[in-house]
Amino acid sequence: MDSDIARRSLESARAETTGLIDQMSARLASVVDAAAEETADDEHDPEGSTLAFERGQLVAQIERSQARVIEIDIALERIALGTYGICERCGSQIGPDRLDVLPAARLCITCANTRDQSRQW
Repeated sequence: MDSDIARRSLESARAETTGLIDQMSARLASVVDAAAEETADDEHDPEGSTLAFERGQLVAQIERSQARVIEIDIALERIALGTYGICERCGSQIGPDRLDVLPAARLCITCANTRDQSRQW
């Protein structure tokens, strides 16, 4: 993948992800405010999930999105250093198809599969 195209793609993904974080953070603030209200009795609301569950879901989504921003920033640094598209484990080129799907990929498909298999029981 051309580094200019990759940079634009990563910058676009970063902007989209930070916008999503902002939206989820605003939603989280409203959930926290609702939980703080004395009249909020979501625990007994048969129509939906509890405020605590929703808060937990939002926190998890925000954390995943923040991790994605970090990965994007690392990929942008690799572009600046001239190491973008090179596997951090074996030094091989990361396939263009993989970079098209996962522009922040740090490992080639072989190393990524090896890592995933070692995590299994």
